[in-house]
Amino acid sequence: MPLDPLKILPKRPRLSNICYRGQMQCSITITTYNKQQIFVNKNIYKQHCLILKETAKKYCFKIWVFCFMPDHLHLLVEGKDKNSDIQKFIKIFKQKTGFLYKQSIGKKLWCTSYYDHLLRKEEDVISVVKYILNNPVRAGLVKEWYEYPFSGSFEMDIKELL
Repeated sequence: MPLDPLKILPKRPRLSNICYRGQMQCSITITTYNKQQIFVNKNIYKQHCLILKETAKKYCFKIWVFCFMPDHLHLLVEGKDKNSDIQKFIKIFKQKTGFLYKQSIGKKLWCTSYYDHLLRKEEDVISVVKYILNNPVRAGLVKEWYEYPFSGSFEMDIKELL
């Protein structure tokens, strides 16, 4: 029986583990299992946002911007010190939120893998922030990015981007 491509994300080759440690910035996209429309409920969003904030603090990451789309999550993160480990941070975040979701809803929350893009020095962080914040506009969910209730930042006032 062929695999359903919506149920799993193929394992992506990753760079060496050392590339994911330190004070670098990384854009991350995590997809829900079976593309379930999960982040349309404010209570679910608030629970997962709180876990994101707590996990980022514990594992020494800045969350420049986040956007909980109905069936996936976009993040722009930055390690705060040389020991910050993106892979560990994402693993723990997915584990905590996945457990909470399984306990309360009885279903799997996340796909196995995730997409990442380590930002290069020449890439403009504010452009990446704006790109992430405009995902709901491109998806036709809102007319302006600031109308979307499931986006934010733990590092800056995103309304200053207006």
